[in-house]
Amino acid sequence: MARITYIEHNGTRHEIDVAPGLTVMEGARDNGVPGIEADCGGACACSTCHVYVDPAWVDKLSPKDAMEADMLDFAYKPDPARSRLTCQIKVTDALDGLVVNLPERQI
Repeated sequence: MARITYIEHNGTRHEIDVAPGLTVMEGARDNGVPGIEADCGGACACSTCHVYVDPAWVDKLSPKDAMEADMLDFAYKPDPARSRLTCQIKVTDALDGLVVNLPERQI
C-alpha cells in the first residue's frame, strides 16, 4: 500500500492507503475525496481529476505523455510543472508519501 495525501483547496487533508496497481484517481474516487470528479472514468478524456503534485514529488513521477499534456490544456489553471491527471498516475509502493493538491475547481 502507498499512503497518498490529497489536500483539498480549502486545506482539508485526506490520507489514504491506495493499493498498488490502482491509479491516484481511483484511490480518491473509491474513498470519496471531494474534488476529484473523474467524469471519464480514467480514460484520459477529460481533465476532471486534475491535481497539483507537491514539488518534492514532481521528478519522482513518470513523465506526462502527449495525451495527458493535451488534456491538461483544458484543466482549471494548469501549472506546467506540477499539474497532472490522477488517472494517469499508477500507484506503486514507491509512491508512498505522495502529496497532491486539488485545484479550486475542476472543469
